[in-house]
Amino acid sequence: MTALAGERAWIALVELTTDDPLSILTAIQQQPDVVQLELLWKQATTALLQVETTSPPLLLPLWEAGIPIKLPFSIQNGEATWELTTSDSRFSALGTELENAGIDFELESVSSVDSTRADRLVTNRQQDVLATALEAGYYATPREATLTDVADRLGISKATCSEILHRAEGSVIRWFLAERSGTESEPDSVLSD
Repeated sequence: MTALAGERAWIALVELTTDDPLSILTAIQQQPDVVQLELLWKQATTALLQVETTSPPLLLPLWEAGIPIKLPFSIQNGEATWELTTSDSRFSALGTELENAGIDFELESVSSVDSTRADRLVTNRQQDVLATALEAGYYATPREATLTDVADRLGISKATCSEILHRAEGSVIRWFLAERSGTESEPDSVLSD
């Protein structure tokens, strides 16, 4: 949710949502660079953690490349999704830093700063998933395809398909309602690593 960089340690506030928090808490605590893990709050499948580490593997490449990150960002099933704004040279440096750290990454979309809001409404990946869902009949009435059908067409898990569609649908709905009411609303565009 938020992070603080210090000279000797990094501190992050993490919201964890899982059916099995104990195994994830244990895995975090067993990391050699984790100095302290505090459970601040827990209810049902959600917990709030404060983690202090000497070497945050996902944030160090950003730090080394000199790129600020939009917080919060999500990590789902071991995959982090970031939204970044930076120069071409720093973005290139980030790619090098990620490769040096042995972190696999996938670029979902790139927009120039002067792009229109419509250009940033959904990522290329979200657009592909939405188009596949529409083509399959997922949005037809009555529905002609299930979420599983759409996921199978794309060769991705049902959970991943659901997450991508949910983000895209949310961006489109927020944009539509903002346009109707005349207020500004930023879409959820992302960089996935």
